Amino acid sequence: MSDSTEEVLLVRHEGPIAIMTLNNPKRLNAFNWAMRQGMYDRLLEIEALESCRAIVLTGAGGNLCAGGDISEMKHREIIEGRMRMDLATRIFKLLVDGPKPFVCAVEGNAAGAGVSFVAASDYAVAASDAKFSCAFIKVGLMPDVGAIWSLPRKVGHRKAMELCAFAEPFDAQAALDMQLINRICEPGRALEQALVSAEKFARTPAVAMALMKSALNTGNDSVDQAIATEVNYSSILQNTQDFAEAAAAFAQKRKPKFTGR
Repeated sequence: MSDSTEEVLLVRHEGPIAIMTLNNPKRLNAFNWAMRQGMYDRLLEIEALESCRAIVLTGAGGNLCAGGDISEMKHREIIEGRMRMDLATRIFKLLVDGPKPFVCAVEGNAAGAGVSFVAASDYAVAASDAKFSCAFIKVGLMPDVGAIWSLPRKVGHRKAMELCAFAEPFDAQAALDMQLINRICEPGRALEQALVSAEKFARTPAVAMALMKSALNTGNDSVDQAIATEVNYSSILQNTQDFAEAAAAFAQKRKPKFTGR
C-alpha cells in the first residue's frame, strides 16, 4: 500500500458529521508520518467548517490504531525528534481544544496512539472484543499524542501510571470500568453506535457545545479558573441566538430550532 496521505487517511461527511478513517489496515492503521500530516491538514479544515457539528474517528480493516509505525522508529537528533512530536501534539490540541465534539469508534486493537485518541475523545464506543494497550514503554518511549494529559483525566493518576508503566493489555469491559470509554457494543457495530452518539452531539447548540467542551477540557484546573470560565462563557452564551430561541420555544411550548449562532 502506498503511504500517500490520500490513501492512509480517508474523510467523508454524513450530514453534519465528519467521519475520519485511519486507512493502513496492513499495518493495523499504525500512526505513520503521512497519516499525521493528513490528519492535521484535514482537522484544520473540518474544525473551521460551519456545517460540521461532530467528528468521528474510526479505523479500516477492523482495528482502530496499533500505535506508532515501528518501521519509522529510529534514532533521531533532538531537533528532528521535536519537530515530529510537535505535529502529533498539534493534532491532539485540535481534537481537545477544537469546537467540535470528538467521538471514537474502537474495533480490534487500540494500542499506543490508539489509546491516546480514545483518551482525548469526548465520547468513545468500543466493540466487546476490542483490545487496548498503552504500549509506549515497550519501545522505550513515554505516552504521546497528549496522553500524559488526557489519560489521567479519564482514568485517574494511579491507574494511568499502572497502564503506562506495565503496558499490560486490557479489554473493553476494563476500559468501561475505568471510564476510558462510554459504552460497549457488539463487534462490528462500533462506528454505527458512535454515529448515533455523534448525531446527538450534532443536534446541540453549536456555540454552547464549543464553550462547554472548552470549559470541561481546559477551563477548570482550579476553583478560580472554573469560576472565571463560568462567568465569561455564560455571559457570551446568554447573547447567542440559540439561547434566545430556546427561551422563546419554552414560552411557546415547542421544540427549539437551533442555528448554531
